Amino acid sequence: MAKRKKSSLSQSQAENVLADFFLNEEDRFVSFKQLKKKFGNRFQKGDLYEAVHGLVEIGFLEERGNQFRHASVKEEVPEVKKREDVLEGVLDVTQRGHAYVISDQSKADVWVERRNLANAMDGDVVKVLLTRRKSSKPEGKVIEVVRRAKETYVGVVRIYADQVFVSPDAKTIDIDFFIKEGKKHNIENGSKVVIRLTRWDRGMEFPEAEITEVLGKAGAHETEMRSILVENGFRLQFPERVLRQAEELSGNIGEKEIAGRKDFRDTLTFTIDPVDAQDFDDAISFKQLEDGWYEVGVHIADVSHYIQPGSPLDKEAFARATSVYLVDRCVPMLPEKLSNGICSLSAGSDKLCFSAVFEMDENAEIKKKWFGKTIICSKRRFTYEEAQQVLEGEVNEAEFTEPLKILNRIAKELRKKRFKNGSIDFESVEVKFNLDALGTTLGVYLKERKDSNMLIEDFMLLANRAVCEFAGKKKTKSVPFVYRVHDVPDPAKLEEFAELAAMFGYKLNLSTPRHTAHSINKLMQQVKGKPEAYMLETLAIRTMAKAVYSSKNIGHYGLAFEYYTHFTSPIRRYPDLMVHRILERVLNNEKVNEPNLEARCLHASDMERKAAEAERTSIKLKQVEFMQQSIGKVFDGVISGVAEFGLFVITKDSFCEGLVRLNTIKSDYYIFEARKHSVVGGNTRRRYRLGDEVKVKLIDANADRRTIDFELIENDGAN
Repeated sequence: MAKRKKSSLSQSQAENVLADFFLNEEDRFVSFKQLKKKFGNRFQKGDLYEAVHGLVEIGFLEERGNQFRHASVKEEVPEVKKREDVLEGVLDVTQRGHAYVISDQSKADVWVERRNLANAMDGDVVKVLLTRRKSSKPEGKVIEVVRRAKETYVGVVRIYADQVFVSPDAKTIDIDFFIKEGKKHNIENGSKVVIRLTRWDRGMEFPEAEITEVLGKAGAHETEMRSILVENGFRLQFPERVLRQAEELSGNIGEKEIAGRKDFRDTLTFTIDPVDAQDFDDAISFKQLEDGWYEVGVHIADVSHYIQPGSPLDKEAFARATSVYLVDRCVPMLPEKLSNGICSLSAGSDKLCFSAVFEMDENAEIKKKWFGKTIICSKRRFTYEEAQQVLEGEVNEAEFTEPLKILNRIAKELRKKRFKNGSIDFESVEVKFNLDALGTTLGVYLKERKDSNMLIEDFMLLANRAVCEFAGKKKTKSVPFVYRVHDVPDPAKLEEFAELAAMFGYKLNLSTPRHTAHSINKLMQQVKGKPEAYMLETLAIRTMAKAVYSSKNIGHYGLAFEYYTHFTSPIRRYPDLMVHRILERVLNNEKVNEPNLEARCLHASDMERKAAEAERTSIKLKQVEFMQQSIGKVFDGVISGVAEFGLFVITKDSFCEGLVRLNTIKSDYYIFEARKHSVVGGNTRRRYRLGDEVKVKLIDANADRRTIDFELIENDGAN
């Protein structure tokens, strides 16, 4: 059976030993005194006690007085008489150790108790035998692991006597791995390592693994950042053959190559990027035309010129699918020679691009469009802050000031039209950190989006949409294409969000998708600067479906675009590189053949999700480390979530979220009211609800678990 992760190996071993013991005892009740007598010399009293009650908690043992026995399944497991009794699906393990099997063969997910997981782990493809199917909640037991979700894990070395174990970081894996030849590694207790699963047959007490890499001492900044990457499936280094191929590439541009491209080197061109950016995917060019129109070029690094399909570089880029941005670093999709060198649109150098060029007026009406290969030379590298100073009139940048202001006016017109058509204006909050040279968090702050950010964003949106319309609207032939799609939100989730907003006095009109978008935009404006702003903005985003890559176009609900793709970041996103290759063939009237396109889109979406999870994890870790300096300090906060076990609170000054457990509130016992997103005191009727401002005291910040625990500072003003 699977075991919950414990603070000591002794507790984990005790659970296994006790499980085997009770399975052989059939229906006999055994007292704790008898267990202590039998196993007291083998385990400490505290570990034995925790193991017994842990098995009771998960339903493996039933308790009568101070006696225990195996809680055998009441319903007899049927024999496999027909194929319908066995389903195949993906195992989704909860943090409490139970699981669901998600299968196309069942309308409802199949519930599996942790004692019936056999040797399966989170994400594995399994076969499950149904033990109860005639209900809205089918139940089953795992009978076979068809395919492992992963073989590589990250964890901390725990050495007991002459045995080496690794306790995995993943919260959904609650069993230690046994390192069969652990002693030969000469490794220190508490080291963080990468392991590979080598064997876990049914009936084995522990899965066996081998150590493949030592990351460093657990808790050290560099160790933890590296472990987050590995845990989410990203490689720490490029293979040697990939680096060799990158080194062989030259940034020299021959006259023959220039002759085949449109030359923009004499056109005013610049980049606007974050202050810490090293790879520059995109540049903007500007020219005032004689008829009063403006020519605006969106120039994108021509990565496809350097990376040939099927090459080692291409295969590695596809495997990674995206660059990953943690709090202190970027882990690039391409080797540095390409991402920061040859392909990067750095100022003062001739660079090859794939461009979308628009002739337009100041009202953002597009008169002409052109797509094709170009050569540019950026005249200036702006940071967002520098460009903003120009837009606000604080700095005069000679030849750039007037073009920047005109571009900003056009961008605002594009934005206004987009919102009028139903695009949703999500002001997503970005948490940033001030770190010292050792990676220690000195401060936390929110990054503010200003006109310079949105100027670039609006022109990138324009280019992405225009490219997709050009390729996707071809009527004469069907062109396989990579779309960036965003489905309409789940009506039930929208209704729930509308109820939440109503609690704060905001009304949403959900009658049509366009009315919904306009209502959410209005809400986003109304909540600015209010205590509930962060919480409602975050919940609004969570209400939406996730944007993904697909070969099947369903449009982009959030942007209100019928056609949309990703074209503007091929240095850091593989789907953009795929789009460049397809677009080039369409422009050359060549046949487009893209085998397994949907599977490749699914892979890109999956890696994007993992990169986002890695980023969130790194943010949470740095927030926990920052809060460790403030144990005992009182914070002003806002309740950001309500659950049956506690209140989630975000601090106002450091934007760190932690948990107030209900059983730590001394004045009363509290009852969870899900529909009202609140808890209410059983005696006092005092209520705490989502969005309430509260004071909390920091009592723990655990970097290993990446958790923050608060204690509520009660006052008589709560309603």
